[in-house]
Amino acid sequence: MTITEHAQARIEADPDVPLIRITRDFAATPEQLFRAHTDPDLYARWVGPNDITTRVDHWDCRTGGSWAFSNIRGDESYSFHGCFHEVSPTRLVQTFTFDDWPTGVSLQTLTLTDLGDGRTRLTAQSLVESFAERDQWLASGMDVGVNDGYAKLDSLLAEI
Repeated sequence: MTITEHAQARIEADPDVPLIRITRDFAATPEQLFRAHTDPDLYARWVGPNDITTRVDHWDCRTGGSWAFSNIRGDESYSFHGCFHEVSPTRLVQTFTFDDWPTGVSLQTLTLTDLGDGRTRLTAQSLVESFAERDQWLASGMDVGVNDGYAKLDSLLAEI
């Protein structure tokens, strides 16, 4: 298994299936993390690299709902969309598609595990179609977006 650790996030590439697993502990309750992932205004404040702004274009966060957002960097805009397959207080299952790469659909599962004492372990898994596609995701700079975003999320969690 290939492992990269940055700023407390553990990013793993599974050797047997085309899956990326991200694990990180937060000084927050599962309820706080759930809210930060399901409230579109909060989500837009923390997701992604520091040098982008996120605009939520559509957000229907419920089992069977859908979402779309755009990342904006200067004159550039990158759009993403997906569907929520399961929304529960400790688990979110959704698809994730980069609009410029419409055949590259990822199935993402986010699990929130209460560690006690106001701490929660977030585990996010992204399953893609092939190892080549998984390696493209890993080479895309996703580690920067993940770690920048989680650092912003730390600050946001202190507020909510």
